[in-house]
Amino acid sequence: MNAQDALRLQQLEDCQAARVCISDYMRLCDSLDSPETVQAIGALFTADACWEGIGEPYATRLGRHLGREAIVTMMAGYVRKPAHFAMNAHFLCSEAIWHEPDGQLKGRWLMLQTSAFSAGGAHLNAAEIRVTFVRDEHAMAMAHFTTRNLFSRPVDHWHAADVLPVPDKK
Repeated sequence: MNAQDALRLQQLEDCQAARVCISDYMRLCDSLDSPETVQAIGALFTADACWEGIGEPYATRLGRHLGREAIVTMMAGYVRKPAHFAMNAHFLCSEAIWHEPDGQLKGRWLMLQTSAFSAGGAHLNAAEIRVTFVRDEHAMAMAHFTTRNLFSRPVDHWHAADVLPVPDKK
C-alpha cells in the first residue's frame, strides 16, 4: 500500500470512528441515569474539550463548558432521583463528516430529541450538532462540541393509550 492509499484508509477509518463516538454519546445521553453513565460520556471527550450551546436559547440555557471535568459536572446535573428524563431519544440525520485541509476531522448532524420529563410534560427539539474530533491513544474523542437550536416546542405526551394499528392476522 502506498502512502496516499494509507492516508485515505486512515481517513475513512477516522470517519467511521467519529460516527461511533457521536452515536455512543447520544445513546448515553438517552439513559443519563447514573454517575457511571456520566463518566462514560466524559470519556468521549478530550481532556481540554469544549461543549457549548450556541445561539439562543442554547447559549443561555446550556452554556459553555471547558474541559472534560466541566462537561462531566454539567452532565451530572441531569442525574437525580426521580430521573430528569422519564424518556429521552436522540435521532441523528443529515450527516456530513470531512477532513479540513489542515487535517482536522469535523462533523455536522441534524438532531431530533424527543423527551418526556419525570416532573411532567414532554418536549420536541431539533438542533444542529457540529463536532471537531481528535484521535487519542485509544479511540476517537470530541474536542469541540456545539449544539444550536433550530426549534423547540412542548408536546402533550409521547405514549398514547390508543391501540397501535397493525394488519389483521388471517
